[in-house]
Amino acid sequence: MRVNIIGGGILGTAHALEAVRRGHRVTHFEREVEARGATVRNFGLVWVSGRATFELETALRSRELWEQLGARIPGIGFRPAGSLTLLRTPREIAVAEEVTARPDAAARGFALLDPDQIRSLNPALRGKFLAGLHCSRDAAVESRQALPAIREYLSATGRYTFLPGTEARSLDGRTVRDDRGNRHESDLVLLCPGAAHGGLTREVAGELPVRRVRLQMMQTDPLGEHLTTAIADGDSFRYYPGFAGATLDALRDNEPQHPVAGGHRMQLLCVQRLHGGLTIGDTHEYEEPFAFDVDDAPYAYLVDLVEEFLGSPLPPVRRRWAGVYSQCVDPDQLVSRTSAADGVWCITGPGGRGMTLGPAIAEQTADLIEL
Repeated sequence: MRVNIIGGGILGTAHALEAVRRGHRVTHFEREVEARGATVRNFGLVWVSGRATFELETALRSRELWEQLGARIPGIGFRPAGSLTLLRTPREIAVAEEVTARPDAAARGFALLDPDQIRSLNPALRGKFLAGLHCSRDAAVESRQALPAIREYLSATGRYTFLPGTEARSLDGRTVRDDRGNRHESDLVLLCPGAAHGGLTREVAGELPVRRVRLQMMQTDPLGEHLTTAIADGDSFRYYPGFAGATLDALRDNEPQHPVAGGHRMQLLCVQRLHGGLTIGDTHEYEEPFAFDVDDAPYAYLVDLVEEFLGSPLPPVRRRWAGVYSQCVDPDQLVSRTSAADGVWCITGPGGRGMTLGPAIAEQTADLIEL
């Protein structure tokens, strides 16, 4: 079939990859010269550890697909680094003890480590912490280079055409009209608009059950040593459904977050890029209109926290940015899939799970519509 895919982010690219893999021809539209949204403004983490029970199987499948893609496309930068959630209080340790005793702990690769075991696994962590939750199933890819590498791979098949700087303006059935007046006929249209919920998305799919979420992140110069795992802090328990339970409820009731962390709905996530720098975040903002500038207080808080874990100063922070992603309002849905018309589908709203779940979401879409 001829497949038109609108949106050059992780979901659009993953769906293009799946369509080409199944033998179809893809024309791929991206209104920017290169994807500029949440797809490149993230950690590149394939984050299995905190997924809810209903999405764990999908997360593990997606990790498997990322590993396969990494073997075929080295430019993706896949690495099975795992993660360490570093714990600073007895109540955080209690949450970790609860989740490591659950039936799905082995599937998630959970193990509770003491400080000596942590330093043996990740020698760069020479600072202060009481324990750590290790998740061996977590992984990472290079978010800024993964999509160009995938597109290069797809182009070599002869069945993929990427149209950068080309905005899809309207649909006439399954024919896309772009902003240069060109018409692109197809048998199927997949609209993957990311956080662009208005314009063509609203015209085609109406009001979707999604909201937009804003976050702030930063990146440092090279650390000068190898951070063997991604790291998180105990506040991440509060934001990932996989840790829900009575012990987490007790933590929330009795141990409030630091005022800056609580005010900005923060958790620490930190991953080392292949060039040695650290990507560090993040915050969560849900009420629009979002600010167009960034706040300094969360950055200062995160720098202090990472330095506490490392036991040494961070390299200079060279980049700061904000991003916006699309999230389903129904917490029991991985993504919003809407059959907008015959042969036209809109797929968006994976929340902060787009990089983790993208390949598996595309596989599920293809199975659902019998691509």
